[in-house]
Amino acid sequence: MSSLSTFPPPSPTAAWPVSFLVNSVRLMIERQVGLVWVAGEVSGFTRAASGHCYFVLKDDKAQVRCTLWKPKALALGVGRPGGLSLRDGQHVEVRATPTLYEDRGEFQLNVDAVRLTGQGALYERFLQLKAALEAEGLFAAERKRSLPTFPRGVALVTSRHGAALHDMLTTLARRWPTLPVVLYPTAVQGDGAAAAIAEAIRTANARADEDDIDVLIVARGGGSLEDLWAFNEEVVVRAVVASRLPVVSGVGHETDFTLCDFVADLRAPTPTAAAAAVAPDGPAWRRHLQDQQRHARRAMETVLTRAAQRLDRAAARLTHPRARLTAQAAQLQTLTTRLQQAWQKQYLPATQRWQFSRQRWQRAIRFQGTVYEQRLASLADRLTLLNPQHVLARGYAIVTAADGKPVFDAKTLHPNDPVNIALARGSAAATIDRISPDEG
Repeated sequence: MSSLSTFPPPSPTAAWPVSFLVNSVRLMIERQVGLVWVAGEVSGFTRAASGHCYFVLKDDKAQVRCTLWKPKALALGVGRPGGLSLRDGQHVEVRATPTLYEDRGEFQLNVDAVRLTGQGALYERFLQLKAALEAEGLFAAERKRSLPTFPRGVALVTSRHGAALHDMLTTLARRWPTLPVVLYPTAVQGDGAAAAIAEAIRTANARADEDDIDVLIVARGGGSLEDLWAFNEEVVVRAVVASRLPVVSGVGHETDFTLCDFVADLRAPTPTAAAAAVAPDGPAWRRHLQDQQRHARRAMETVLTRAAQRLDRAAARLTHPRARLTAQAAQLQTLTTRLQQAWQKQYLPATQRWQFSRQRWQRAIRFQGTVYEQRLASLADRLTLLNPQHVLARGYAIVTAADGKPVFDAKTLHPNDPVNIALARGSAAATIDRISPDEG
């Protein structure tokens, strides 16, 4: 690196190298100006793959290239959640060293620090607080409460002198004229406004039972980010979260969003829309009730007409009790005659069939008795023939040994064996003298 002291002063004939000139000017700028704060608007912001950031800082009369090297960008948290968010159109102040980029001979600022200014700073603060509250779960849909269909009364937290109050009162009176409205006046912008709004919300909740209030509107007209900033303060957000009354946020115009909108149970685009959200639509309900009344009248007329028709039909069928008794007596006599005829018609044939069946049964019994007597006589004859006593009567005898067993074979006997002889009449004891075996 060269310096002005290493080269001779310029002469009419000697020429300086470009690098010497650019380097000399760079050193002169860096030494003479040094580290300064520069204000301007960001334009053409880019972040290279290397991590270095490049943008132009400009105002209405001039512009300058800026470089935010990767180490500085990481230290500032550029691109990280909760860190610095640089984008075109922001008004910022940068702490930088003016220098020349020698390769191109271009004047630029080497940025050391960045801070947001004006609405940019407020918006950055808004984003950071919004991210913190969202991470806490205060924007979750499941914690949102529904509004009462027919509220007992409505509390308004807004300025006593703003147009928002007039718009809301006009809307409430048009939609539901008898709805009680309680105003809790408060400043809606400027120093101390956030604390006043939060206190009004707490007061409305504390007096809800006494004032017969069951829904709360927090509202004001439109304005800049600075004008609406009180509704982005954490003290107001916490008061809305802690409210036991359902809260409708009607802050600003349709394009305005505040942190109060995100934590409220319902976000209305305008104060007028907030009033319309809490008050029943009286004319619409009146038309609905009239329609229901007409439907009920027609339904009742239909029911009465059908009942009258049924009554007429019943009256046509109604007869005098004496005539009904006479008809029933005649019917009873007819049924009695028919029963007697049916009895006679059914009883006589049944009696005849019973007599005939009885005779057949008696004949069958007598026949079966004869058959059984004949069979019994035959069996008796056969039994007589098989009777041992009958055999003995023909001259036979039964010889039994001393043990009482019949003797069938002479070979089973021995001389002097005692035997018993059974005859047709009486018996005799004998002794065996001789044995003659069967020679056949």
